[in-house]
This record gives sequence, C-alpha cells and structure tokens, in this order.
Amino acid sequence: MAWQRSWNGTYEKPDNLVELFENAVEKFPGNKFLGTKNKSGVYEWVTYGETGKRVNAVRAGLAALGVGKNDSVGIIAGNREEWVVCAFATYGLGARFVPMYEKELVSVWQYIIRDAGIKVLFVSAKDIYEKIKNLPHDIPSLEHVILLEENGEKSLADMERKGGKNPVPAIHPSAHDVAVLIYTSGTTGDPKGTLLSHGNCTSCSRSGWRLFRELDENSVSFSHLPWAHSYGFSAELNNWIQFGGAIAFMDTLETLAEDMAKAKPTYLISVPRVFHKIHEKIMTTVQEEGGVKLKLFRMAMEAALAKHRTGKTSLKYILLDKIVLEKIRSKFGGRLAGALTASAKMNPEIAEFFFAVGIPVYDCYGMTETSPAVTMSHSTRYRPGSVGKALENIDIVIDKTQVTDGSEEGEIIIYGPNVMQGYHNKPEKTAEIMTPDGGIRSGDRGKLDKDGFLYITGRFKEEYKLTNGKYVFPASLEEEIKLLPYITNVMVYGDNKPFNIALIVPNIPAMEKLGHAVSLSVTLPDLLTNNTVKKLITLEIANHLKNKFGGYEIPQKIAFLDEDFTVDNGMLTQTMKLKRRFVVERYKDILAGLYNTEAE
Repeated sequence: MAWQRSWNGTYEKPDNLVELFENAVEKFPGNKFLGTKNKSGVYEWVTYGETGKRVNAVRAGLAALGVGKNDSVGIIAGNREEWVVCAFATYGLGARFVPMYEKELVSVWQYIIRDAGIKVLFVSAKDIYEKIKNLPHDIPSLEHVILLEENGEKSLADMERKGGKNPVPAIHPSAHDVAVLIYTSGTTGDPKGTLLSHGNCTSCSRSGWRLFRELDENSVSFSHLPWAHSYGFSAELNNWIQFGGAIAFMDTLETLAEDMAKAKPTYLISVPRVFHKIHEKIMTTVQEEGGVKLKLFRMAMEAALAKHRTGKTSLKYILLDKIVLEKIRSKFGGRLAGALTASAKMNPEIAEFFFAVGIPVYDCYGMTETSPAVTMSHSTRYRPGSVGKALENIDIVIDKTQVTDGSEEGEIIIYGPNVMQGYHNKPEKTAEIMTPDGGIRSGDRGKLDKDGFLYITGRFKEEYKLTNGKYVFPASLEEEIKLLPYITNVMVYGDNKPFNIALIVPNIPAMEKLGHAVSLSVTLPDLLTNNTVKKLITLEIANHLKNKFGGYEIPQKIAFLDEDFTVDNGMLTQTMKLKRRFVVERYKDILAGLYNTEAE
C-alpha cells in the first residue's frame, strides 16, 4: 500500500497471555481479583495469588491428561473463577482455549467441539454434562469431559488435587501461537472459529489500557458480558489483569441492579442495549411519579446538560446534582466513573444523557477478527456520533469500491497487530475477509473525518435495496425507533420491497397507557391487533424519524409481536445483536401479510 504502516510487525512484551498473567500474580499477589456472590448475597473474593496457585495445579492436571502444544481445550461455562483458571492453565501448555456459551444449542456445541478438535472439555454443571456426556463416542478427538461443580473423579477439584502434587512449569508461547478460538455467532451459517494469537490478544488489551490510564489496581469491574465473546475477553478479563484490578461477577440478569449496587464498580465494560434499557427505565419511572419529582428531574437534567455542553458549573447544578442525579448514580453502586460500550453504536442522545448524569459512556468499535478493538473514544478524544480514533499501531482504510453515490463512505478495512490469524479449517472464508496485504474487510460502511475519527454509517451485509432503487441500512433506523417509549425492540424489513415495514415488540405498560389515553376499552392482546393503535404508533415512528431519515426509509406499516427478541429464543446473539435471518424466517407469514395491502 502507499501509506506508511503504523505497525512494524513485531509485538511488544509481554507478547503472550502466560507472561501477562504471571506478571500480575507476581506484582499483585494480595489484590482482590475475582468476586462471586455467596448464598447469603455477599461478595467473596479470591486474590491474584490464590488464582495463580489454582492455575498451576490445573496446568499440571491437564498435562497429565496428555494436553500439549496446539491441542484444544474447551469450556462450556459462564464467567466464573474456574473459567480463568482453566484458560490460563491451557495457555501455559501452549494449547488453545475454546470457550462456548452455556445457553447454546447442543448441535452448536457439537459442531465446535468437532471443528476445533477439542481434547479436554470443561463443563459448568451436571445438566450440561448430561447433554454431552456421550459425545466422546462420536467425536474422536474428545477424550475427557471434566465437571467444574463436582468433587469426585472427572472433576476439576480432582484434577487440582492431583496436579498440585506433580507441578509442571509453564511454557511461554510465541506471540504468533494461537491462544484462543473464538467462534462467531453463526448468524449467516455455521460458526467460524476465529484464530487469535497471543500477540493479537496482548496487543489489543495493552493498547486499550494505554488510552484508559485512569484504570488501576483500585478499579472494579462488574462482569456481565460473556468472556466467550472477544469483547468481554479482551476489554475486561485480559485488560484488568494488566493493572491488578478486581472483577465482580453478575449472578443473574434478574439481579443485575442488586448485584451492581453491592459490587460498587468503578468502570463498566458493557453494550449500548444495557444503557438504553436503564435510560428507558429512568424516563418511565419519573414520568409515572410525576408531580414535584418530575419537575426536579427535568430541572436537574437541564442544569446537567448545560454543564456538560459549556463546562460551567452552576449553583443550580450543584444543588440538583445532590438531590436528583446522585440517586441515579447510586443505582450503579455510587462509584461508577464511566463505561465503555461496543457491539453497536451508542445513541448520541442517550450517551449525552449519561454524560450529563456523571457517567460518561464511550464507544469502542471492532470485530471478533480484530481481537476485537479497532477504535475507542475517551475523554481525551471524544466526538459525538463517532466511535473514536484508531488505537495504537492500527490503520483504517476506507475502500470506496462498493459505493456509487459519490460520498466519502466505504467499507472499513483494518490493519494492525490485532488482525486474526484466520478462520480455523476455513481457508475459503479466510480468503474472503482478508486482503492480500494482510488487512481485514469489516463489512461495515463508514467514513473518517479529517482528524481520524471513525463514523459507522451501516453494514454492507445488512444493507438492502427497495424496488425504487434506494438503499436502506436497517440497524440505524432500529436504534432510533427503540428510543420511543412504546417500543422495546424492533426489526425493520424491506428487502426488494416497495417500502419498509417493521416488526415491533411493544412496551406493554406504555401501550396500555396509550390505549387509555385514546379511550380504547380493549385489553391485551386485543390492543396489539387494534388498527387505531397501529396507526398511532406508525405515526409516532414517522414523526420521530422524519428529520433524520429519508421518507422512503420510514416504515409504512407495522405488526406487533407478543415475544421479545432474546438470546434464549435465538433471535439475538450473545452480545445482543439481532439475528435477522432467524427473525425473518420465524415471522415470514406476518411480514408477507403486511405487503398484501397497500401502505397506509
């Protein structure tokens, strides 16, 4: 290429995850590391030193089972202390770690175990063990299935007891050795095993921390994103190890708010959907309370937004911050200094809300194939609407060959030390996404401004064309529509159709209030089939979008769904991205029905 590359091809030390962890154990042996809520609802902590001893024992236990360089060790478990122990024990033998989600189809587990050639598999609980205990008969590579929560033979506890008596020293893998296989969600076919090297992982976490130097050994994270995904894995686990910080585990989604208040995090690694939900809850609550509380909230937000936009602190802000905004911050434990979100772009209006409240939320952009971080926002380099600037040693090129509208937009191509080694067993898929000179084609449409800030404007794979020849990027529309109080979730559709339509997951309490407001006596589920309600919501959507999108993009007809899109029902990925083809297949009759009559 014509430009001067930022990365010279060599990795800075420590260039492997084994040394990264050993450095932390040596430097921060007594620091709190991992916190788990006990049966009494109190967080109990283990230190870096204690975890290091467990890693040593399990490494020896794995070696006794014949695990060596380039073998694959898998795990089906949520974030927990044993996840960390098994991962770093695996790395110390030069083997590859293959994490999988607990909430997953057995067929997907089976595919990954076979594709990765997993030799030893850790599983979190007995119910999962019962589902996969016979797989060794069908998959030749799989020799051992180890339970994390038992104490007898074929348990992690047994492995630790035996391993502790026969220590095996750790090896330090090369920067180019594969550390993990992170499997993609498989929204467009079989999951692809992304081969991430030790150098990919260490360089990614290092470059993020160099930007967020305010993170240190006093920092506490509240872990609610799966480490089986590259974002939580790099931005939280591997990142926190660098500075000896503490990580508290969420118990369940239902107890998220309660757990966060107990853990008192100082920084969150999260996704926009979490903040969108919190924002929606806050706005709904104050509207319902009304009266003096609503007036105080509005006054507080007015003063807070003025402070955020001008940098000037007023007496009004000081008083209302204590009365109103401090109560909002207390919901996060009262110590939260900020958050980093990825998986989707944060809505600018919601981002500004949290900035004003005193919890700045910064965007991170990347993909599994880039380990994953490519760009980040930070207080030192923030621009509303953008996802920040490239991290150190990373170059972004905008390829305009797919764009014919004369804009400055194009496909985002990434170069740097974070670029994957390829897809496991899929040379054709690797060749499709990697450029001949070592870059990764993101599939995302975006642009760079003159200062290097990146703006995401769509996704080429999700882009479709209406019969009038106009192109639509549905995700941008969906993010805006979800800001309406009546709407919990939405999918916009219109591929090769005359106009866009939308499947709406309604906010039931808000919909019931709307029904009362327009004097409708019907009750659910009749409310969701009522044509008057549909017309009102369609009009609300049109009014909300008209100043930001073209008229051809605005959905002209809608249908209400009685079930949300979730991970459990297969409509969302583990990082809350919509699995469009699954939604389209499930609701194909409803979608077809919306086109049977002319747009209203």
